[in-house]
Amino acid sequence: MKLSSLSYRSFKFVNLGTLSYAQGLEQQKKYLDVVKESRAHGDCLNFLLAVEHTPVYTVGIRSKMYTRDEENKLRRLGADFHRTSRGGLITFHGPGQLVTYPIFDLKRIAVRPIGVRRYVEMLEQVVIECTSSDFGIVDVCRTEHTGVWVGGNRKLAALGIAVSHGVSYHGLALNCNTDLSWFDHIIGCGIEDAEATSLSRECNRDVTVEETMPKMVQRFSSVFDCEVQ
Repeated sequence: MKLSSLSYRSFKFVNLGTLSYAQGLEQQKKYLDVVKESRAHGDCLNFLLAVEHTPVYTVGIRSKMYTRDEENKLRRLGADFHRTSRGGLITFHGPGQLVTYPIFDLKRIAVRPIGVRRYVEMLEQVVIECTSSDFGIVDVCRTEHTGVWVGGNRKLAALGIAVSHGVSYHGLALNCNTDLSWFDHIIGCGIEDAEATSLSRECNRDVTVEETMPKMVQRFSSVFDCEVQ
């Protein structure tokens, strides 16, 4: 991929469309290499990837908690299953869910380097500002559990990140008009009394990925104080 001279305080938005989880992971790795290469050349490229995945259950770095029998049970539902390098436990990705993968050089995208904890807080803030200000959802909040919630126990967005040599990958998943029945087969992120919700359920109307995507991109721009290229 040809490098360009984007400013440090900017990112390029890339809409990947619909991909399998494996295809999405390959795209992340490709852009991760581009960002690292740009740093080696004294530049600073950052990318925000957006995708809808075909149905898949993914587990994070504590994947040993899930046996092959549990994996096969989920596969029989018609979904893929992937063990990943991100933080967090099990979640679902599928149609109607906006997944964003920020491939950001956390050492250089801001005036000061962004630590991992602060980065997670900023991702949560992106979702909070989008869902409360752009969609008017009340009682959107953080809890002691990672992610963004409504009313403290309805999970609207899941977060799971990884950082390689100061560059972020993996990211967040916001339920727009997702079929929430996929979540009935798992204990999402290991939290027993939590339930999944969506923008459509909370707004009492159909809210699509296409409607949500530009709003989320602008919230990334404002929270990270970066120009969208």
